[in-house]
Amino acid sequence: MASRHSKSIPNRGLRVAEQIHHDLAELIPREVRDKRAGLITITSVEVTPDYAHAKVYFTTLLDDAEGAREALQEKSGWLHSLLYKRLHIHTVPTLRFVHDQSVVRGIDLSRLIDEANATRSTDE
Repeated sequence: MASRHSKSIPNRGLRVAEQIHHDLAELIPREVRDKRAGLITITSVEVTPDYAHAKVYFTTLLDDAEGAREALQEKSGWLHSLLYKRLHIHTVPTLRFVHDQSVVRGIDLSRLIDEANATRSTDE
Protein backbone atom coordinates (compact mmCIF):
# COMPACT_ATOMS: atom_id res chain seq x y z
CA MET A 1 0.00 0.00 0.00
CA ALA A 2 2.79 2.46 0.84
CA SER A 3 4.36 2.23 -2.61
CA ARG A 4 1.03 2.94 -4.35
CA HIS A 5 0.54 5.98 -2.14
CA SER A 6 4.03 7.37 -2.77
CA LYS A 7 3.63 6.94 -6.56
CA SER A 8 0.29 8.70 -6.63
CA ILE A 9 1.66 11.69 -4.73
CA PRO A 10 5.31 12.07 -5.86
CA ASN A 11 6.14 15.41 -4.23
CA ARG A 12 3.99 15.17 -1.15
CA GLY A 13 6.91 15.73 1.25
CA LEU A 14 7.87 18.90 -0.60
CA ARG A 15 4.30 20.16 -0.52
CA VAL A 16 4.00 19.41 3.22
CA ALA A 17 7.27 21.29 3.87
CA GLU A 18 6.05 24.26 1.82
CA GLN A 19 2.74 24.32 3.68
CA ILE A 20 4.51 24.19 7.06
CA HIS A 21 6.77 27.03 5.87
CA HIS A 22 3.75 29.12 4.84
CA ASP A 23 1.78 28.40 8.02
CA LEU A 24 4.70 29.07 10.38
CA ALA A 25 5.50 32.33 8.60
CA GLU A 26 1.94 33.36 9.38
CA LEU A 27 1.70 31.90 12.91
CA ILE A 28 5.03 32.95 14.46
CA PRO A 29 4.51 36.74 14.35
CA ARG A 30 0.99 36.29 15.73
CA GLU A 31 1.50 33.53 18.31
CA VAL A 32 5.07 33.88 19.63
CA ARG A 33 4.98 36.89 21.91
CA ASP A 34 8.59 36.89 23.00
CA LYS A 35 10.96 39.81 22.42
CA ARG A 36 13.75 37.37 21.58
CA ALA A 37 11.70 36.10 18.63
CA GLY A 38 11.11 39.47 17.01
CA LEU A 39 11.73 40.06 13.31
CA ILE A 40 12.01 36.39 12.33
CA THR A 41 11.84 35.12 8.76
CA ILE A 42 11.39 31.44 7.97
CA THR A 43 13.81 30.63 5.13
CA SER A 44 13.09 26.94 4.57
CA VAL A 45 11.67 23.77 6.06
CA GLU A 46 13.02 20.23 5.66
CA VAL A 47 10.70 17.34 6.53
CA THR A 48 11.88 13.76 7.07
CA PRO A 49 10.29 11.15 4.75
CA ASP A 50 8.15 9.77 7.60
CA TYR A 51 6.96 13.29 8.57
CA ALA A 52 8.15 12.73 12.13
CA HIS A 53 10.56 15.68 12.25
CA ALA A 54 10.96 19.03 10.55
CA LYS A 55 13.97 21.34 10.60
CA VAL A 56 12.75 24.90 10.37
CA TYR A 57 15.47 27.32 9.22
CA PHE A 58 15.07 30.97 10.17
CA THR A 59 16.88 34.28 10.10
CA THR A 60 16.46 37.22 12.41
CA LEU A 61 17.39 40.88 12.21
CA LEU A 62 18.22 40.90 15.90
CA ASP A 63 21.75 40.12 17.08
CA ASP A 64 20.58 37.34 19.43
CA ALA A 65 19.97 34.40 17.08
CA GLU A 66 20.40 31.88 19.91
CA GLY A 67 17.80 33.69 22.02
CA ALA A 68 15.42 33.67 19.06
CA ARG A 69 16.00 29.93 18.57
CA GLU A 70 15.32 29.28 22.26
CA ALA A 71 12.11 31.33 22.16
CA LEU A 72 10.90 29.44 19.09
CA GLN A 73 11.84 26.08 20.58
CA GLU A 74 9.94 26.93 23.79
CA LYS A 75 6.81 27.58 21.68
CA SER A 76 7.35 24.61 19.35
CA GLY A 77 4.72 22.48 21.12
CA TRP A 78 2.10 25.21 20.77
CA LEU A 79 3.04 25.79 17.11
CA HIS A 80 2.85 22.03 16.53
CA SER A 81 -0.70 21.93 17.89
CA LEU A 82 -1.72 24.87 15.69
CA LEU A 83 -0.20 23.16 12.63
CA TYR A 84 -2.10 19.98 13.48
CA LYS A 85 -5.37 21.89 13.21
CA ARG A 86 -4.35 23.43 9.86
CA LEU A 87 -2.58 20.67 7.98
CA HIS A 88 -5.12 17.83 8.11
CA ILE A 89 -2.45 15.13 7.87
CA HIS A 90 -2.05 12.13 10.14
CA THR A 91 1.48 12.93 11.37
CA VAL A 92 2.50 16.52 11.97
CA PRO A 93 6.27 16.74 12.40
CA THR A 94 8.01 17.71 15.60
CA LEU A 95 9.58 21.11 14.99
CA ARG A 96 13.26 21.87 15.49
CA PHE A 97 14.39 25.42 14.81
CA VAL A 98 17.81 26.12 13.28
CA HIS A 99 19.35 29.53 12.67
CA ASP A 100 20.11 29.90 8.96
CA GLN A 101 23.67 31.21 8.64
CA SER A 102 23.54 31.65 4.85
CA VAL A 103 22.36 35.27 5.00
CA VAL A 104 25.09 36.24 7.47
CA ARG A 105 27.72 34.45 5.37
CA GLY A 106 26.43 36.18 2.24
CA ILE A 107 26.72 39.60 3.88
CA ASP A 108 30.26 38.79 5.06
CA LEU A 109 31.30 37.62 1.59
CA SER A 110 29.80 40.71 -0.01
CA ARG A 111 31.73 42.91 2.44
CA LEU A 112 34.98 41.06 1.65
CA ILE A 113 34.42 41.46 -2.09
CA ASP A 114 33.74 45.18 -1.63
CA GLU A 115 36.95 45.54 0.41
CA ALA A 116 38.98 43.66 -2.20
CA ASN A 117 37.58 45.80 -4.99
CA ALA A 118 38.30 48.98 -3.00
CA THR A 119 41.95 47.99 -2.40
CA ARG A 120 42.31 46.95 -6.04
CA SER A 121 41.11 50.36 -7.28
CA THR A 122 43.51 52.19 -4.96
CA ASP A 123 46.41 50.01 -6.19
CA GLU A 124 45.72 50.95 -9.82
